[in-house]
Amino acid sequence: MITVHHLERSRSHRVLWLLEELGLPYELERYARDPATMLAPPALRAIHPLGKSPVVTDDGVTVAESGAILEYLVERHGGGRLVPATGTPAHLRYRYFLHYAEGSLMPPLLVKLITHKISTAKMPFFARPIARKIAGSIDAGFVAPNLTRHLAFLEAELEGRAWFTGDEMTAADIQMSYPLEAALARGGAAARTPNLTRVLTAMRARPAYARAIERGGPIMLDD
Repeated sequence: MITVHHLERSRSHRVLWLLEELGLPYELERYARDPATMLAPPALRAIHPLGKSPVVTDDGVTVAESGAILEYLVERHGGGRLVPATGTPAHLRYRYFLHYAEGSLMPPLLVKLITHKISTAKMPFFARPIARKIAGSIDAGFVAPNLTRHLAFLEAELEGRAWFTGDEMTAADIQMSYPLEAALARGGAAARTPNLTRVLTAMRARPAYARAIERGGPIMLDD
């Protein structure tokens, strides 16, 4: 039996969505963060030493990292679904976006999250202007230009395509869903990214997407 180890305020939704798309049975183990440190509890670190989520266990196999989990699940349980045929241009795009999501798009989004927390954190009144100035400088010098570049790239990649790999949705689109949600939420770019907005709307409209939320809870964009 597949077990998804789900830490609250993590990115497990993509794994649940994939499992729902494939119609695979699975168990969901929930873990709460330490309210003081926001770190994973020892119980999750017993499953994987880094205490990260999602983690999947399947008949004695433990797999961490979202992209690796999605690859493992479609290769072992997908039966050819949600992955283009090997050796095709679509498969190359599939592999690219499966890794691009966390490797390239997420870093500036994580920095944006950090600067937001810095600028809104409780602190002495005399320190607040300094903190906000530092956060603003990072946003202006790193976050904004990088997000603008990435969103323009993705918008162009979706021109004439229904999904990131072509006409059919794949596991790469599922992997792209979290950073896409975060990019449009944090970047405020929906008006100038109609293709990205269209794809995100199509993702949210899928019954399996909704079932994953029903099972695992709402998507949290603050982690």
